[in-house]
Amino acid sequence: MSALLRRTKKKPADRVVTLLGKPGCHLCEEARTVVSAVCEETGASWVEKDITRDEALYKEYWEQIPVVLIDDEQHTFWRVDPARLRTALRT
Repeated sequence: MSALLRRTKKKPADRVVTLLGKPGCHLCEEARTVVSAVCEETGASWVEKDITRDEALYKEYWEQIPVVLIDDEQHTFWRVDPARLRTALRT
């Protein structure tokens, strides 16, 4: 198999989850709870970014927040399924 076709499996501890949201967003608060719990459980690190403080993020994601990225790639938006996030961090 070509090296280009093989995916390297990362350990959850090597993954970075980014939660994009804004203050006063109830869905963002729910997402924060899920992301925090799953990352604590799996060992992944996570950061939160406020789209109201970054014009580029605001333009790209304002209709979708909260948005969850894994290693800078969009994983989900609006509602965060803990089982799906857990699975994604382990692949």
